[in-house]
Amino acid sequence: MDIYTIMPTISTAFIVISAILVAIGWRLAIQRKLEAHKKVMTAGAAAALIFFIIYSSRTILVGNTAWGGPDSLKPYYLAFLLFHIVLATVAAVFGITTLTLGFKNKLAKHRKWGRVTSVIWFFTAITGTTVYVLLYLLYPGGHTKPVIHAIFGW
Repeated sequence: MDIYTIMPTISTAFIVISAILVAIGWRLAIQRKLEAHKKVMTAGAAAALIFFIIYSSRTILVGNTAWGGPDSLKPYYLAFLLFHIVLATVAAVFGITTLTLGFKNKLAKHRKWGRVTSVIWFFTAITGTTVYVLLYLLYPGGHTKPVIHAIFGW
């Protein structure tokens, strides 16, 4: 495995771990095991943050992977990718809000936000993993220029 595939594999693993931890945390909240819920959800947020750091670093320093599949599927892939990006952005904002409400002990709002945030996060993890499968397993593509190169004209 080279740098073009190892970083996406690791970052996708962190998204999957994050989603699993959120599912476990949700179950713990239902069981009213609130200290365990807090620890597991914090770990889930940490896993999501690690994903973001790896993903951002790769985009800035290495570049992204271009679509390698058939041209006939590219519009569908791009629409799916756009859906995933919007979903991930919403999930990040909702996640930060939900965590903040929990840590501030605004528990009624935390519960309301948490239900929605968890569902959005599960869909984000599923669509993100699907993007990984499409780009690295089914249709490996080429690589784009690192953002840092584009910014400085290298």
